Amino acid sequence: MLLLSSSTQRLDRWAMGLSGLCLVHCLATAVFFGMLSAAGSVIGADWIHEAGLGIAMMLGAVALGRGIYSHGFMMPSAVGSLGLGVMAGALTMPHNGTEALYTMVGVTILALGHRLNGLAAD
Repeated sequence: MLLLSSSTQRLDRWAMGLSGLCLVHCLATAVFFGMLSAAGSVIGADWIHEAGLGIAMMLGAVALGRGIYSHGFMMPSAVGSLGLGVMAGALTMPHNGTEALYTMVGVTILALGHRLNGLAAD
């Protein structure tokens, strides 16, 4: 049980790190667009947003699911699932800046779920 808990915490830390990188990417892209809009087509490409969110969502779902199996508490997964839902909704939006806002909100909620998951495993 301790090994599974340690593995789940590691996965949660990785997922939180990826969420943080996503947040930094979104903020940096917005700043970069403001300063140098001509280069925005490369960094802000739609496929980067979609692929990154897809990977983050898969990793988040696995970590949250393993947390339920490890410690048995549903609340961290419920909070994290809300974040995953907001992120999934962002994928359906046009790439006009609104989706970045929804992505950042979803990533923040998901990171909170991962944090709660880590606290529940302690």
